[in-house]
Amino acid sequence: MNVRLNSPRALVAALAAAGVIGAIGAGAYTSAGAVGAPPEPAPAAAAPLVTMPDFSTITSRDGPAVVNISVTGTTKTSMEDMAGIDPDDPALEFFRRFGFGGQIGPRGSQREVPVRGQGSGFIVSPDGVILTNAHVVKDASEVTVKLTDRREFRAKVLGSDAKTDIAVLRIEARNLPTLQLGSTKNLKVGEWVLAIGSPFGFENTVTAGVVSAKGRSLPDDSYVPFIQTDVAVNPGNSGGPLINTRGEVVGINSQIYSRSGGYQGVSFAIPIDVAIQVKDQIVATGKVSHARLGVTVQEVNQAFADSFKLDKPEGALVSNVEKGGPADEAGLRSGDVIRKVDGEPIVSSGDLPALIGQKKPGSRITLDVWRQGEPHEISARLGDAGEKAKAVAKNDAGPGQGKLGLALRPLQPQERREAHVDAGLLVEDAGGPAAVAGVQAGDVLLAINGTPARSVEQVREVAAKSGKSVALLIQREGDRIFIPVRLG
Repeated sequence: MNVRLNSPRALVAALAAAGVIGAIGAGAYTSAGAVGAPPEPAPAAAAPLVTMPDFSTITSRDGPAVVNISVTGTTKTSMEDMAGIDPDDPALEFFRRFGFGGQIGPRGSQREVPVRGQGSGFIVSPDGVILTNAHVVKDASEVTVKLTDRREFRAKVLGSDAKTDIAVLRIEARNLPTLQLGSTKNLKVGEWVLAIGSPFGFENTVTAGVVSAKGRSLPDDSYVPFIQTDVAVNPGNSGGPLINTRGEVVGINSQIYSRSGGYQGVSFAIPIDVAIQVKDQIVATGKVSHARLGVTVQEVNQAFADSFKLDKPEGALVSNVEKGGPADEAGLRSGDVIRKVDGEPIVSSGDLPALIGQKKPGSRITLDVWRQGEPHEISARLGDAGEKAKAVAKNDAGPGQGKLGLALRPLQPQERREAHVDAGLLVEDAGGPAAVAGVQAGDVLLAINGTPARSVEQVREVAAKSGKSVALLIQREGDRIFIPVRLG
């Protein structure tokens, strides 16, 4: 009888039944047809299925609470700045002949220039309280808020805080949609986040990305431990919410790093924890107060860590203690390394002003300090940053310092040795033209217009005799740079 064998397994069974081959145990046959070969390894377990966040659900639920903000106002601009033309340039006659004579005046004159801008914000209270950036509403005489249902409201600026770049608005409306406020304490690097705003004026645009880093310190915003993300944030996104996958606001989009003016993969958001503190103060009192410790700090690098016998390069190295300030009264010294504030670790020097700035003036804190190879615990009562600013303005009233906006003092012998300079003045605080030019507290002023800076009086005299600008030779973290300062 002819038997049709449809598979190799059937063939092997038939041969075994006929005695052609010996009986085989289960599993001796492999898919390759080999007899007696070891069994194939079990297939690898499948990787767990990764589910992407449902951004559409978050957007449809939270989008109506995000608003578009447009502002109008004026700012004073020097006539010399108009069109970048020097008032003595013969080309000015050309502009006057074609109707621009009213815009360009004599040297030193100023005019009010219209300011228009757009940004984003989000509603945090059903009765119309809105959070946004302070720079969005700066110099604004009129603020208009537009909702997703196309209704528009004139908004009142309840208050703003330039140090944290937070502003609080209110519109006359009721039963508005709101966003749920979260916290950054449990926010993880690599976590998905969503931004909603009005980039380039395109209202209610949604972009997504991940948290790139936490606790970033930027040179001009030492009070804020920024959240860095790769979310596409562009001009107009400022003031809009940064939302996690649970629909909670974890930050306010504030800044971008860009060489072109647009998105380049690096954006920064203000932690919502900071924003809530500022909002609560503004709603309650209309203003914001920040604490100060009265120290100048710098980064602890590996060389410092080795010198101070630290196990790792972390903390804030105290380079200067303000005489009579809170740190001085608490007993802090130059050379101390602050490692914790109330148990919160200080990893980089920028963490310290960010933590201190969020405290209330007058509150008492505990500092974990490393001094001469040993740990110490120091208690300090914080001062008011506003009072410090007033004191600097008062002390800065001389003809030289007043023009520059610098609070200066001579370097101590130890500071001169550490800076490797024979002379110089420490910048304790910077404001006015010097701050605009980029001079920072902690810089060492070495010279002004080529004249060595040996005393505060000498700097005042040189600045008083200068014209529209002065050249400052600054030493910062071992580097020397010239900074031109245009005087007011």
